[in-house]
Amino acid sequence: MLFNYEALDATGAKKTGSIDAVNVDVAISSLQRRGLALTSVKEAGAGASFLSSNISFFDHVSTKDVVILSRQLATLFEAQISALRVFRLLGAETENHTLSSKLAVVADDLQAGSSISAAMSKHPKVFNDFYVNMVKAGEESGKLNDTFKYLADYLDRAYELTSKVRGALIYPAFVVATFFVVMILMFTMVIPKISPILLESGAQIPIYTQVIIGISNFLVSYGFVILAVLVVAVFFVIRYIRTPSGQVAFDTFKIYVPYVSKLYRKLYLSRFADNMNTMLTSGIPMVQALQLTSTVLGNKVYEQIMLQAMESVKGGKTLSESLSGDTRAVPGIVIQMMRVGEEAGEVGAILKTTANFYTREVANAVDSLVSLIEPAMIVGLGAGVAILLAAVLVPIYSIASSTS
Repeated sequence: MLFNYEALDATGAKKTGSIDAVNVDVAISSLQRRGLALTSVKEAGAGASFLSSNISFFDHVSTKDVVILSRQLATLFEAQISALRVFRLLGAETENHTLSSKLAVVADDLQAGSSISAAMSKHPKVFNDFYVNMVKAGEESGKLNDTFKYLADYLDRAYELTSKVRGALIYPAFVVATFFVVMILMFTMVIPKISPILLESGAQIPIYTQVIIGISNFLVSYGFVILAVLVVAVFFVIRYIRTPSGQVAFDTFKIYVPYVSKLYRKLYLSRFADNMNTMLTSGIPMVQALQLTSTVLGNKVYEQIMLQAMESVKGGKTLSESLSGDTRAVPGIVIQMMRVGEEAGEVGAILKTTANFYTREVANAVDSLVSLIEPAMIVGLGAGVAILLAAVLVPIYSIASSTS
């Protein structure tokens, strides 16, 4: 794109001109590097430049985007293309506006003499600490193409696992939500129209019908109050969960609540083993690997376990000894496998085996959970509909029989 700009140079003189860039963010960054103080940057020939210049604000760089980027980086580095040209090429070709902008800025930093890891570290929302340190290790070892392959494989596995868990719960959640909406509509719109007919008939009304009518009257009278209370309660719960103590409480609940806790523990153990294996294979020291792993697990309880293990490893203990404190969060079988790996000098291989094992366990647990949820959901929904229909149809049938 071509952008027209107005700026002041170091002497205060007014400068105008145009610059060709991927988007407005890259144009601004390039002009600022020339020592210009910008007063206006607009896309050439565009009257409504505000929308075009700010559309990148709404973009999001997903894990899938970073996986694809990592594979492209691995391929291009393997082809012996220079780093500057690699990032210029990918910045121009990437469809995601935000990622394109970040890659162009990384390329500018490389041109100014920065290392790849240092340039990436300025964009933590796209390249987290784990990613940056992996790249740094690849730079030091001279194997950047292998490093980006490791990163792409790791992120791909993590993305697939998380997507599988999330996707498996979407259908049950949608069905249950739909059921509750239909039930609320029945109680607030259908039952109130039928109940006067039943009450005025003078016929004997079954107890379950009286309960249904009572619930309906309560929802009609106090429905908005209940809704307001629920909205306020959800607001404060979400607000509490976002606090440090709330995050710890919620993460503790996830890994210790019955039934669901096994799935979450397997998910976090899979992430731990896979993450540690990837970093140790890339030559990152054990202490640094533990510190970085603690930031990407996504659970405060496991984060504290990793940080405590890091301090223990600093003190001279082995990894298996350092993780043996909480046997519920880190099962004994994992400790034993790592102890065997330490004795054989094959910790990375053992961690890879552990990661593969728990990845399969998570997949099996998700499949089992879905297979249990679906019949239970069908039975529950059928029972709810049957009770509601019986509460309405039985009295109507009784009234019809008495009048005939």
